[in-house]
Amino acid sequence: MRAAASRPRALSSFGRAGRSLGAAVLLAALAAGCQSRSPETTSSIGSGSAPRAATRGEIDELGAKYTADPTDIGVAMRYASVLRATNQRTQAVAVLQQTALRNPKNRAVLAAYGKSLADAGRFAEAAEVLQNAHTPAQPDWRVLSAQGTVADQLGDHASAQGFYEAALKIVPNEPTVLSNLGLSYLLGRQLDQAEATLRLASAQPRADARVRQNLALALGLKGRFDEAETVLRQDLTPEAAAANVASLRSVAARQASAKPDQTLSRELPRAPIAAPRG
Repeated sequence: MRAAASRPRALSSFGRAGRSLGAAVLLAALAAGCQSRSPETTSSIGSGSAPRAATRGEIDELGAKYTADPTDIGVAMRYASVLRATNQRTQAVAVLQQTALRNPKNRAVLAAYGKSLADAGRFAEAAEVLQNAHTPAQPDWRVLSAQGTVADQLGDHASAQGFYEAALKIVPNEPTVLSNLGLSYLLGRQLDQAEATLRLASAQPRADARVRQNLALALGLKGRFDEAETVLRQDLTPEAAAANVASLRSVAARQASAKPDQTLSRELPRAPIAAPRG
């Protein structure tokens, strides 16, 4: 693996199926993806899947249990998960920060805390926490993927790609990691590598709509809009696919007229990372 900087949700897909794709959300979830709300892949971060929606009753019940006994790791982790699922990211970070302070050597807690920091956009802090969430002797591919998304958010694409490559040694052809790697190539303007990697990701049996949408993004940025629309139609209505391609045309046009030193990451805003399917 390349030397990795200790330093984002994984770049994610365009948006929800059926909706048009705005330039501001084209890379929503670099993994993870987020896709869900986690920094592991274009698709996300957590226990391997995106936090599920929680009812107000569940949130209140877990909140009461956490208040009664904040030292219960299981309750704290579940409470933070539902807070993240309902976009209460600051609160989730606060819960996990206290849990991590009480359990500084618990790698599951550190992994959740690091991913939560990334969700909240605190990427430098996330990088520091995530590097302690596993060891070289016992690497965790989900943490490696999360570290990659953080590095991408910080603009260190070479290190990000090193993290993804290390994760792929553990889980060869994992589509969420391949998808994050492809998006990292996109951010570094390595469009041919991005397309090849995202095609490989899309060919995997467990690839989902978010992975295919990332492939469509790569094709669109290369000006191959008809191919991008064909890919999008696998998961979207013809109208939604056409709307997404229209947005891609707009972004591609701005990229073509951008100054040489302007990077793709400046054009396509950062967004939440998505979580890998586990």
